[in-house]
Amino acid sequence: MTAPLWTAAEIAAATAGTAATDFAATGVAFDSREVGPSDLFVALTGESTDGHRFLPQAFVQGAAGAIVSDATDHPHVRVADTFAALNDLGRAARARMAGTVIGVTGSVGKTSAKEALFAALDRSLPGAVHRSVKSYNNHTGVPLSLARMPRDTRIGVFEMGMNHAGELAELTKLVRPHIAIVTAIAPAHTAFFPDESAIADAKGEIFRGLEPGGVAIVPYDSPHRDRLMAAAAPYAARTVTFGLTKGADVRAIEAMRLPTGGSFVTAQIGERELSFTLSQPGMHWVSNALAVLAAVDAAGADLARAGLALAEMGGLAGRGARFVAPGDVLVIDESYNANPASMRATLAVLAEEPGRHLAVLGEMRELGDASDAYHADLAGPVLAARVEAAVLVGEAMAPLAKALEGRTQVMHVADAAAALGRVKALASAGDAVLVKGSNGVGLSRVVAGLGGGT
Repeated sequence: MTAPLWTAAEIAAATAGTAATDFAATGVAFDSREVGPSDLFVALTGESTDGHRFLPQAFVQGAAGAIVSDATDHPHVRVADTFAALNDLGRAARARMAGTVIGVTGSVGKTSAKEALFAALDRSLPGAVHRSVKSYNNHTGVPLSLARMPRDTRIGVFEMGMNHAGELAELTKLVRPHIAIVTAIAPAHTAFFPDESAIADAKGEIFRGLEPGGVAIVPYDSPHRDRLMAAAAPYAARTVTFGLTKGADVRAIEAMRLPTGGSFVTAQIGERELSFTLSQPGMHWVSNALAVLAAVDAAGADLARAGLALAEMGGLAGRGARFVAPGDVLVIDESYNANPASMRATLAVLAEEPGRHLAVLGEMRELGDASDAYHADLAGPVLAARVEAAVLVGEAMAPLAKALEGRTQVMHVADAAAALGRVKALASAGDAVLVKGSNGVGLSRVVAGLGGGT
């Protein structure tokens, strides 16, 4: 019989809490809507809601027990602070894990790289690899992902994000990675940083949590490479670079686009070469794949099997998933998030598609005083992608609408509902439609309205 993820006694010991009764949990959740049979429900309290209100719902859905700070008749462990307890539980999960832990961050590509890395490692160690789900990469998501890690996990892969300096320094102390990856540095959350160098410094905080003998993996082609390497130097026993140019420790010798939209890549990994098919389109995905191979190699896993996994990866909802909508329209779903770098990368992917090109582009948020310039600067990539009609969503898209005026068909709308109506009226058989914007714009509703499953 498989051991439970957590017993009431283990939870109490980890959190300095008091168990009301014995119970055993096979999962952990802090969103009552996600609670399943035998899960542990953590009743977090915040400014806008209190998880204790949802205790009845959690137990109706099959919760085995709960972590609470208020009195309840349900099976529970009572603590002084449920958020601190979630961190304690994550810390305890990490402490009992005897395998290899990999941390992933970056301005762009971290979720995609995390999922690709999981697929590559799971091919070698099926059922023994654990990773963060969704984009659970912040101060609540990271401890939750740790707390969900099975006790017999051999490799754990954890995504870490931030939008302020100092946040990654705290998260990486929880994760304590043996291998730490920075995928890329690009303008993102610039409202909170004076420049890109400051973003690089904040991302470089991930190296502070490296375990002794740890490996830092940094992008060779980044203008901030040396800055990242300097950030890693006090903490990493070894730094490995990845990139598309000569000099990188892990580099693409060649990358040829395939008729299927992906790439055939020959990579040099130290003294070895690996040729593989990459299912995902775009040079940004080639870069992601090189970072993945660097981490697989550092973890001592099978590179050839990793290559097979990269060939079989499907697109992630909101991050490159593709489907053919009714009427024979190709939809490229990049609706989850956007910043200037990822906008350019996905527009370059659209440029390679046959047929007429349409783009539904939502505003990019948290760009601060430079927001207008960043939006206007997308005019070049939009035109280079041969976009014949651009549906621009949100007030911040006004500078791009102005920059494109008279150069291609432009429709500037207020919200996702209006965007869906416009693109439905425009799209016809053989068209390729890119949907991309910051998550708060809600362009997943456009994807769903076109027939997607996000």
